Amino acid sequence: MKKVVLGMSGGVDSTISALLLKEQGYRVEGVYMKLHGNPAYHAIHQARAQKAADFVGVPLHILDLQETFHEKVFRPFVQTYQEGKTPNPCALCNRTIKFGAMVAFADRLGADYIATGHYLRHDGRYLQTAHDATKDQSYFLFDIDPTLVPRLLFPLGEKHKSDIKAYAAGIKGLESFASQGESTEICFVETTYAEVLKPYVEVDCEGEVLDIAGNVVGKHKGYMHYTIGKRKGFSVHGAHDPHFVLEIRPQTNQIVVGKRESLECHRVEVEKINLFDERSDFECEVKLRYKTPAIKCHVALGGDRAIVTLHESAFGVASGQAAVFYVGENLLGGGWIV
Repeated sequence: MKKVVLGMSGGVDSTISALLLKEQGYRVEGVYMKLHGNPAYHAIHQARAQKAADFVGVPLHILDLQETFHEKVFRPFVQTYQEGKTPNPCALCNRTIKFGAMVAFADRLGADYIATGHYLRHDGRYLQTAHDATKDQSYFLFDIDPTLVPRLLFPLGEKHKSDIKAYAAGIKGLESFASQGESTEICFVETTYAEVLKPYVEVDCEGEVLDIAGNVVGKHKGYMHYTIGKRKGFSVHGAHDPHFVLEIRPQTNQIVVGKRESLECHRVEVEKINLFDERSDFECEVKLRYKTPAIKCHVALGGDRAIVTLHESAFGVASGQAAVFYVGENLLGGGWIV
């Protein structure tokens, strides 16, 4: 019987994943990962994960990764904001923690496979989009080690979220899991990004708003409150049309704003390229943020960098986010926007 180590958060997705894997004949062992340093959060979610593991009948390991998470995910999150960029901590966490440290732990247990409750699939070579397009999480896994793909199991990749919740609701003892609220997009952000950043950096520091000609046209409440494309939270004297953040200047605590057409972008530079196969220049589609539609493009590679030429306009492209490449349902890889 093949052994699989499953990340268990205490939510409905990982709980049903454990049930499905057992039904498929795997010997399942769960692992709850303590990441950010929030004891109250872990008290709740670790108890839920233990309850789920007990119900399914699998052992649950507790893996304390708080120091690693702080060093590899949280500190870069803060630093990226300090640099005036827009971080993507979930993709970074997947590379270093969930498909990094957890894989190393699974190896120590002698596991054949690693599983999570993510919504995506794979064919042994490429990660693939989930059947439920509204829940597809392939974007956030673009940067994992490609050699891991054959060892990964995603029991929910061909399921729909509504079906998972209905399935859980129909199982006596799991009704409470089905009715739990959705987890937050970023686990350590319970209020706002600004509140998370305040203990580490000066967030509320009033600065100047500039137009594209360099004229001072208003005030803002601190550059860390903004990302490219944001249109609220700053003043523009005498403006009648909406204005959007075009540029963030952390050294001078200034933001540059303009009308929406000034956000238009046709060329994106990307670094730290991670691909799931070997290829040179290629045509594909690219997603420049998780919630935006994919855009047809040409990718010209040069070492671990690439120039992405878009075949149609994109708006609000932000440094620090991920550019993720697809051909059909296959995820080819991606990189970080610079």
